[in-house]
Amino acid sequence: MRVLIVLTSHDQLGDTGRKTGFWLEELAAPYYHFKDAGWEITLASPKGGRAPLDPKSNEEQFKTDQTRRFEADIEAEGRLDETVRLDSASADDFDTVFYPGGHGPLWDLAEDQASIKLIERIVASGKPLALVCHAPGVLRHAKNPDGTALVAGRRVTGFTDSEEEIMGLTKVVPFLVEDELIAKGADFSNAGDFAPYVVIDGPLITGQNPASSGPAAIELISLTGKTA
Repeated sequence: MRVLIVLTSHDQLGDTGRKTGFWLEELAAPYYHFKDAGWEITLASPKGGRAPLDPKSNEEQFKTDQTRRFEADIEAEGRLDETVRLDSASADDFDTVFYPGGHGPLWDLAEDQASIKLIERIVASGKPLALVCHAPGVLRHAKNPDGTALVAGRRVTGFTDSEEEIMGLTKVVPFLVEDELIAKGADFSNAGDFAPYVVIDGPLITGQNPASSGPAAIELISLTGKTA
């Protein structure tokens, strides 16, 4: 199985002067589920090259066994320096696609035409697609072949308004994931703040927050019915 993991290239948290990027757990947990299943992993980002890590995600309180494993994995760390440009990646070359979150994707991947086309192609072809935490927000402009919003009528989850409020960033982010998905006609549901929660609607898998990234990857592996 060939999986494309799409990371953000955006590293500025609005006008706060703080750094952002992808959330480490949301890459590390799926990465090792896929690797341990024998999958072929490709990392991509809009700009290619080094994908920026949200430094907050590497604080001690947010570390997990998987993030520590990733940090100690010279090969995995090295691959972050060599992400391929997203516009060079074809949906036809992969069996599935996974989007980790972090706040970065709200600025670049949500508006990136290569990302939008990739999502539309993957879904139209019936291949499974998984997005976690803030990453479901990148579905905002994706459409079905008939021009309707891709998420309209679909069951999804993502980072909630209340979780963003706890982070203190509701006035910083360009849009709120929960509000945006509901506005596009999605059937949005969620669990308690920062509790693991995954929603599956056909080939579309969405996870609510960082704790949902590992479970979402497990569901994606299960959905494919293959381990290599």
